Amino acid sequence: INLRDILKLPDRQEETMDNESLAAAFKALGDPTRLRIYQAIKDKDDICACNILEQMDITQPTLSHHVKQLCAAGLVSCRKDGRWMHYSANNETAARLSDWISV
Repeated sequence: INLRDILKLPDRQEETMDNESLAAAFKALGDPTRLRIYQAIKDKDDICACNILEQMDITQPTLSHHVKQLCAAGLVSCRKDGRWMHYSANNETAARLSDWISV
């Protein structure tokens, strides 16, 4: 019998992966432009890239670069609609970050 199983503790690999994903999310939010983009996405349930561009003084390639990092960190989900991308916040990741901060 494994003590980790009895105490319902995550194994070290799970814990390391979780810490790595949390660090990636915090790192993605560490850039002021990405933080503003994430805020714009979080404020809407589903927002078109064109609407984000209207709110900020950045180019479409710059937006794509930053959103790609937010997606890779698990903070944002995207879907294509015609020629535009639509983004939504990943509430599960936001909840994990919030839980981690409040502990």
